[in-house]
Formats: sequence, C-alpha cells, structure tokens
Amino acid sequence: MTTPEKNRRRQVHLAAHFPGVNNTTVWSDPAAGSHIDIESFVHFARTAERAKFDFLFLAEGLRLREQNDQIYDLDVVGRPDTFTVLAALAEVTSHLGLTGTINSTFNEPVEVARQFASLDHLTNGRAAWNVVTSWDEFTGQNFRRGGYLAKDARYTRAREFLDAAQRLWDSWDDSDIVADKATGRFLRRPDAGAFSYASSQFDITGRFSVPRSPQGRPVIFQAGDSEEGRDFAAETADAIFSRHGTLDAGQQFYADVKGRLARFGREPDELLILPATTFVIGDTDADAADLAHEVRLAQVSGQTAIKFLEQLWNRDLSDHDPDGPLPAVDPIPGENTVAKGRASVRIHRDPRDVAAEWRQLAEAKKLTTRELIVEVTGRQSFIGSAETVADTMIEFVEADACDGFILVPHITPGGLDRFADEVVPLLQERGVHREDYTGTTLRHHLGLADVRPRVGA
Repeated sequence: MTTPEKNRRRQVHLAAHFPGVNNTTVWSDPAAGSHIDIESFVHFARTAERAKFDFLFLAEGLRLREQNDQIYDLDVVGRPDTFTVLAALAEVTSHLGLTGTINSTFNEPVEVARQFASLDHLTNGRAAWNVVTSWDEFTGQNFRRGGYLAKDARYTRAREFLDAAQRLWDSWDDSDIVADKATGRFLRRPDAGAFSYASSQFDITGRFSVPRSPQGRPVIFQAGDSEEGRDFAAETADAIFSRHGTLDAGQQFYADVKGRLARFGREPDELLILPATTFVIGDTDADAADLAHEVRLAQVSGQTAIKFLEQLWNRDLSDHDPDGPLPAVDPIPGENTVAKGRASVRIHRDPRDVAAEWRQLAEAKKLTTRELIVEVTGRQSFIGSAETVADTMIEFVEADACDGFILVPHITPGGLDRFADEVVPLLQERGVHREDYTGTTLRHHLGLADVRPRVGA
C-alpha cells in the first residue's frame, strides 16, 4: 500500500530505448535478437510495460553509418519504419507511451503531423515525437532536397516545422466531433481542420484530415545540446532526451535548461530532463564492473576505434594499429574531410587540444588506441548490483541531475529484463516508481498538463 511518506518522494521517470543505427547494441552476442523481427519489439515493449515505464523510445537512422565508403563493422542495420513499428506496438500494449524520432530537416509538417495525430488516436493518447534535425550532407543524399543546412537554418526549420504541426493539430476543436448514430457519420463545424501557415520555410494551406487526438497534441521531445537546441527545448519541448549522464554534468545541464524556461513563460515542471543511460547489473558491484568492461570491448572493435580516431584526426588512419599508441602526428584542423560531417566531429573543440588531452590520458593510464577510445566514448553507466543501481538513480533525481532515465540496454530485446525484475521492485519499495498505472495517456504518466486549447482561443 502506498504510504504518505512515499508520496513525498520525487518520482523516478523511466523509459526504454530500443537503439537504432549504432554500435551500442552488441548484436554479435548469442542472446541478441533481430532488429527487424516484430517479436523483438514486442518483447521489449511488453517488458517495459510490465515494469510500468512511462514510454518506449525508438531512435531513427536515416542512413547507415559509413566512413571512407565502409559501413561501420559493429553497427546494427535493418531497422524498419518507425511509424510502422509503433503502430504494431499499439496493439500489444495498453498503457506504455510510444515515442518516435522523426527528422524535421527532410520531412514535411502535414505528413508528420498526420502520422503522429493518427498514432495518438490509435493508442488512446500515448504518442510522442522526438523532434530532431539533420546536420550533414551525407544523410541528405537520401532525400530530394538533399544538401547541408547550417545550424541556425536547421533550428529555424525545426522551430517552424513544429509550429506548423501544432497549428494543424489545433485546427480541430474538441467539440467538432459528435457522433450521429442515425447516419453513422460525424457532425462538425464547416471550417473544422482548415489551416493556413506561412513562414520562411513553409507556405501551406488546406484542411487537416485528422480530428483532435486524445492528448490534444502528442508529447514533444527534443534531443539537441547546442545553445540553439537548449533554447528550442526550453521554448517548445515537454521533455529532453539528454546526453548528460554523470552527476556533475547532469546537474549543470539541468540547472541551465530549467533556468531558461522563465524566458518563455514556462515553469520548471513543464519540461522533464531524461538522459540516455546505459546500465550493467551484476550479482555484486564487482561482478557488474567486470561485465561492463567486457561489454565496452564488444562495442568498440579495432575498426570502430580507428573510425572514431579518424573523426578527430581528420585524416586516413586505416593503417594505424588500434592496439598500439595514439598517432604521433597531430590532427588536421579545419573542415572535416574524412567522416563526411559526422556529429562526433562537430562537437569537438579544437581537435589539437582534444588530441593533447587524449594523449595525456593514454599516457597516465597506459592505454592503447582502442582502450583510449573505449574510455572517451563511453557514456556514464549505472554499474553494480540491483541495489546499487536503484540507489544511484534515486540519488541523481533527488540531486537535480535529471527527472528520470531513458534506459539503453546493450542487448535487445532481452536486455531490459533483469532491470525490470530486480531494479524496478526496489524503486517501488522506496516509493519512487509507480506500482501500477493511474492514467491512460503519456502526458499523465509524465505528470504533464493536458494541451487542449480551443480553436480561436
């Protein structure tokens, strides 16, 4: 039974991330399943729902990762269409939120707004959109418009894209749909769904075909970490998919983004911060540490280490020994020509400064190139026994480092099972995670207010 003391504790929001194109998933492990078989997604979603998670999160890979015309050797390929998967999961879940990452750079507002409104209807209010931009010509080659958008242009398009989508969702009033049982038709006002939107990126006029959905609008996630991305999230998002997993970095990011909300007339509880978090659970903390090291080695092969190295050094290092020291030569500054604009290059500071830091770290810890890449590319993980993981998660939330976590297992579809079986019951005992769902919509799970403005209000 829930006690008053439990009600006073901050809740730990939990979500499950089924990774997309990446080298995070150890697909070579015998326990790993297919990334295109629907049963993999069903198992994963049902595990998250029995653990009373807020939502399932699907990443998106618009193109296989390549470098020097070679596909990354450890990347997962074969991900089916996001909306197709989420629609299928709507049939096998009843409460779990369903979040899809859909790009604003290469899609169009009417199409995306219609797809998410439809999903929200199909799930009775469990849909969410992770709004992302695309920063490289490499991905753009797959699309008619193609090309590369500068950062300010990407966020201009994303902001106007979301604004247009919201205009479409709001083009229907709650009272527009009244069932006429005699005719089997819906009655509505003559101008229901009519819209007109003009901006620097879009000029669209028409009639939106999907009535207002159960949540009014789907929940909006945002994943950018730049200054533009933080402002975009503070202005428009309901939640942030954050990369800041350590306690100190999480607290700094949390304070920064929450502090921006007032500029946009918003309160701190109107935006949730949920970092992507890996985890390794063992019978003891020592067992978990050993397993975590094995996992990281499986995620970073020699070839993968060289690919990451080339992104910073900006030169061909295919002949470099990954089990030897870092290259003696310095990185080539300026526009990247090796990795075709991959994200990891663009987030580095001066590459020569970063290379100097890497050399100091490698020398201090006596690390090979591959070991160094394992060290610098690994996200903060919760590593330990179930008790240690549960206690650490609670500490992060209570220390204002985040509002919860989007868990990224290294094996799918069964990598979430142990967390659900061992960590979740401890969080429930400590009164920081629900024992059962109390609402039906994702907004309710996340503690967000309904968004149901009246047309013309």
